[in-house]
Amino acid sequence: MIPYGSLVVYVTPKGRRYIKRLEEGQDWHSNDGTLPAAHVAALDFGAETRTTLDVPIRVQEATLFDRLQGVKRQTQIIYAKDIAYICLRLGAGPGRTIIEAGCGSGGLTVGFSWFCGPTGKVVSHDAREEFVRLARRNLDWAGVGGNVELHHRDVAEGFAVSGADALFLDVRTPWEYLDQAVRAVRPGACMGFLLPTVDQVSKLLLGLERGPFAELEVCEILIRRWKPVADRLRPEDRMTAHTGFLVFCRQQERSEDFESRRPLGTRERKQEAARLARLGLAAPGAPDTADGANGVEADKAGTDGDEA
Repeated sequence: MIPYGSLVVYVTPKGRRYIKRLEEGQDWHSNDGTLPAAHVAALDFGAETRTTLDVPIRVQEATLFDRLQGVKRQTQIIYAKDIAYICLRLGAGPGRTIIEAGCGSGGLTVGFSWFCGPTGKVVSHDAREEFVRLARRNLDWAGVGGNVELHHRDVAEGFAVSGADALFLDVRTPWEYLDQAVRAVRPGACMGFLLPTVDQVSKLLLGLERGPFAELEVCEILIRRWKPVADRLRPEDRMTAHTGFLVFCRQQERSEDFESRRPLGTRERKQEAARLARLGLAAPGAPDTADGANGVEADKAGTDGDEA
């Protein structure tokens, strides 16, 4: 028996998938015929039935992937492939509190809500009220959201909660909100960011290296499907490639002692020296710039005297 109110996926022989909510008295109509709601409610998920035009239809339970595919959007939503890795890296799960900024249409919010469950909490923000309303409608439609707080709020003013376990920023200039982000999470919390261009990623990395952050990761997620034919296995002609850059880090106070003990190769030493130069700091063990300059002048004077 399929309870009324369930999200049901109808699969046709042509491979079309329709995700609909099963409601009493509301039959499903399509070009393949009609399925009475009462008839569907008497089935079990995974059953195959027939429409009024005698077309076989498979009745399946909607997974999280199906729900994400059915989200109504007014903005570019985060793809399911990215949502899965974001939830994994931020540790979304029971009892966890996740902060989100830039909820947009609510695709990632649906994923966070699903994984955090009834004992977790998702606190989402957006500066545009119409997106907050849209995200709430999508959460309700997807059958989640009971653990979600939605705030019409500019995060430049700070986040609605503090002491969160993780935070995700999907905003245009996340480097402008790093101070607010640090105040909103507990020590050691994971943070994530989504950005579309390399220029934005570079600016974010510059901001992160000035603050209490560690374990930086920049990645993109690509999915290439293969044709599931046993004797002619080969890639599909199309793939879901670059959809954005994901940046992750942890809130972590820096320690000179810890940093000085990291083994660095030649390339890493040059990169670290460049980072310290950008911050106006000297590398551990490096001579003072002023003293070095004075030493050069002294050597030069001594050489000139010898020549005289």
